[in-house]
Amino acid sequence: MSLARKNPVSWLRKVSLAEGVSYLLLLGIAMPLKYWAGMPLAVKIVGSAHGALFVALCGSLLWTLLAARWPLGRAVLVFLASLVPLVPFWMDRHMRAWESSFANKDR
Repeated sequence: MSLARKNPVSWLRKVSLAEGVSYLLLLGIAMPLKYWAGMPLAVKIVGSAHGALFVALCGSLLWTLLAARWPLGRAVLVFLASLVPLVPFWMDRHMRAWESSFANKDR
């Protein structure tokens, strides 16, 4: 099966959740370690992972926008959700619905 035929929403959903977890780790663990325990390496490591996941999210979002022919407003909503802690987990409910909608479109 070619990459274009696979469900891009499924991949975006997974990347979004991973990016959301990395954001919480950055804010909830790495930042306190840096400022309260004097361990700046925690932010460097977790921040780098979070940055890579954010770039992956943006690439996945672009792929989904094009492959699934999403409305631009939906893509903007997913992007904005990635900027606010905990919102990607709330958006996952919608992402699951969009994922199954895309999967059922080919049938």
